[in-house]
Amino acid sequence: MKTVILDGQTLNPGDNPWTPIDNIHPVTLYEKTLDEDIIERSKDAEILLTNKTPLTRETLAQLPKLKYIGVLATGYDVVDIAAAAERGIPVTNTPGYANNAVPEHVFALIFECYRQIALHSQQVRQGEWGKNGQFCFWNTPQRELGGKTLGIIGFGNTGNNVARIANGFGMNMLAYAPRPKPMPAYDNFAFADLDELLAKSDIITLHCPLTAETKHIINEKTLAQMKPDAIIINTARGPLLDEEAVASALTSGKLGGLAVDVVSEEPIAKDHPFLSTPNTFITPHLAWATIEARSALMQIAADNITAFLNGTPQNVVNNLK
Repeated sequence: MKTVILDGQTLNPGDNPWTPIDNIHPVTLYEKTLDEDIIERSKDAEILLTNKTPLTRETLAQLPKLKYIGVLATGYDVVDIAAAAERGIPVTNTPGYANNAVPEHVFALIFECYRQIALHSQQVRQGEWGKNGQFCFWNTPQRELGGKTLGIIGFGNTGNNVARIANGFGMNMLAYAPRPKPMPAYDNFAFADLDELLAKSDIITLHCPLTAETKHIINEKTLAQMKPDAIIINTARGPLLDEEAVASALTSGKLGGLAVDVVSEEPIAKDHPFLSTPNTFITPHLAWATIEARSALMQIAADNITAFLNGTPQNVVNNLK
């Protein structure tokens, strides 16, 4: 089967060989694919792999040979899964590869909000510590995690692993999950409805997929329900935030802080509102990108293809007709 990878550069910029997938079928690899080149590059593909290259209903209609779509990520909003299902094309994702990488990055962002280590390191290099004349100094409030309440919106693999780390820091945890989930064995954990989570949380971290229901789940109304010194962490998908509403809350002091690894359009635009808001920290969609996580993702993607070829597809995200 002809296998095409539309945008492989982020998964393997040179340190993560395609061997697990190439050993199944030799692949045609493109590091990046522009929208106008998708159909030409995909027209003969039977197996098509994408990370962020969009596969719309209109595009899929022009790919008659296509039998399988593999998303090289956990989120699969780049694919019209309903259109694929109507053609009997399974769409798979790669869950679980970043069970350590993303939760660890969440806490890196939380610590940047609470301790601002990078800022103080820079100020030391600029001579501010020496000028201060004291054995210590700080220019931002220094806060601890113990006893704070962490609100986790979405409680799949990533949310569950965030809770595991939060428990180690002695945090209280509230989790919102639209569908029932097993109860973790933490005394300081409870499931809550969204309103309660918003009202009680000191830190809110997003780990839900991007759907019609979750788009702009953080908006003017939900922001008004939060504590004024609360901080928001988003390592999931940019459009979970109404970015204009969040920027307004940061500027007016109605939101204590924001740390994001994702924005609605990537790479970030020069005029994005978060580039000029206070108490805002932005990383360039790298939470997932440890070598350990990318190696695991590669193997899961290969295992998904093998399972499909064996007639027992796994990690299928669409309901096949």
